[in-house]
Formats: sequence, structure tokens, C-alpha cells
Amino acid sequence: MLEILAITLPIFLLIGTGFVAARSGLISRDNMQGVATFVMYLALPSLIIRALSDYPLAEVLNVGYLVAYGLGSALVFIIGIALSRARGQRLDASAIEALGMSAANSGFIGYPVALMAIGPPAAIFMALNMVIETLLIIPAALILAEASRQNGGNLGQVARQTFARLSRNPVLIGLLIGLSLALSGLRLPGPLQQVIEMLADAAGPAALFTIGAMLHGIRVQGMAASMGQVVLGKLVLHPLAVLLFLLLLSDPSPLMIAGGLLFASAPMISLYPLFGQTYGQGETSAAALMVATLLAFVTLSLMLWALTLFGLLPA
Repeated sequence: MLEILAITLPIFLLIGTGFVAARSGLISRDNMQGVATFVMYLALPSLIIRALSDYPLAEVLNVGYLVAYGLGSALVFIIGIALSRARGQRLDASAIEALGMSAANSGFIGYPVALMAIGPPAAIFMALNMVIETLLIIPAALILAEASRQNGGNLGQVARQTFARLSRNPVLIGLLIGLSLALSGLRLPGPLQQVIEMLADAAGPAALFTIGAMLHGIRVQGMAASMGQVVLGKLVLHPLAVLLFLLLLSDPSPLMIAGGLLFASAPMISLYPLFGQTYGQGETSAAALMVATLLAFVTLSLMLWALTLFGLLPA
């Protein structure tokens, strides 16, 4: 257990540092936004570029993992839509709740935990997960939410507009650059590679600090049903669904199972409250993010314990 706490405790202490800094006034909301922008536009893309260009193409394009993680996430997204609709939620609210259940915070929390547990391959899993989140789960949620807002308008036009916006996403651009380098076998010039290395090394600590600062000021009041569904769906149902599809693969490696479960066990994406705010779910999504992030200290520790118990973590 001490070995497990040695992994999770530093992660959540960094999150707590960000929270205390925001609460004490040491960092303002504008300052916090600047750090978040640095992580999203520079550090995370650099981390992805380094990961994809440093490994053989066969390891980067792990189709089995991509399919299993994608199907598990899609299944949870569909279940989330069904549960929310059964509770009488509008389609746009249902799509946002389903997004919270099926899109993990791969870059800000999943990666730092996985890096300490399984080492450098964590960056590959993070990049593959972000393909699913950026090209499947987030577009599906936004298309459904926007179609609901437009009362079933031109779905094709909504989809084109959504993908056009996502094409400018810095994470997606980093994915494309990294894949291009992996496919071509080219290497970045020395000074540029060093800059990428330095930015990539800053991604984890800066991301965790940002998450903590974002949690300050969030209130949890009168939203138990929606928040409970999203939190339980993300921290429990999502890892179980990913595990199901990983086990259906012909020969999943222990590293693949460990990576998939650690990332799926992370709370929802940090931008979740921003998506929720756009479609009238700002308070609910922010509360769900806070509760899931706090509970993730327990659930991620339990996941690490289970992975250790079954011998799925590297020595």
C-alpha cells in the first residue's frame, strides 16, 4: 500500500497545491487560465509529439488497444445517453452527461499517474486515448447537443462545423505532427527537439497544478442525480467497459490492460465544465468534476492495488 500511495499521493498533493494557491489568492483566475493555456497549447502537444516520434510505428499504432478503448468509451457514452434520457433529461443535457462519463482526463491526471506506474509507455497510451476522445467522444457529444439546441436541424452541417472547430485543437495538431514523424522516420533538429523535451517534461506538474486551481470555487448543491450518474459512470463504469473490450482482444498484454485501466479510471476531461456551461449544465458539470477528482484519489489507488495484486504492473 505504501508503494501505491507513493504514486498517487504526490499527484494529489500537486492538485492540492493548485487549490491552495487559488484559495489563498496567490494565483488569480487570469493567472490560472494562462497556465492552462500553456499546458493545452504547448506542453501537451509537445508531450504527444515526443511520445509518437520516440517509439517504433508498430508500438504507436496499436490498433487493438485503440479499438478496445474506443469501443469501451463508446459503450459508456451510449449508456450515459440512455440513462439521462430515462431520467427525463433533454438530449443536449444527456449528451453532456454522457461526455463526462466516457471522456477521461488523459493528459492532466491519467498521464501523470500512468507515468509513475508503468513508465514512458504511458505517453503512447495517452496519445491513443486522445485520438478516441478528440475524434469520437467529444464530437459525438457536441453534435448531439448542438442538434438538440437547433431542434433537429441539419445534422450534417452541425457535424461539419464541429469537426472544423476540432481541427484547430492543439492536441490534435500535436497528434498529426507526431504521427507524421513516426511514419516518415524523420527527426526534429537538435535545438527544436530539446525545446519539445523541455515542454513535455513540464506537462504533468503544470497540468496537475491547473486542475487544483480550477477546483477552487466550485459548489455542490442540489444536483445529486445528474452528478452521481456522471461520477459513478466515469470512475466505475468506464474502467469496467474498457476492461471488457481489452479482455476480448486475442492476446492483450499486461501493460496494455494496465494502461487502459489507469487512464479510464481518471476523472473526466478538465474542459468538461466549459462544455457544460455552453449547454446549460455548467454547475452540474463543474460539481461532477470536483467530486470525481477528489474520489479519484481513492479509486486510482484501488486500481493500482488491483493491478499490483494481479501482477499487471511492471516491476
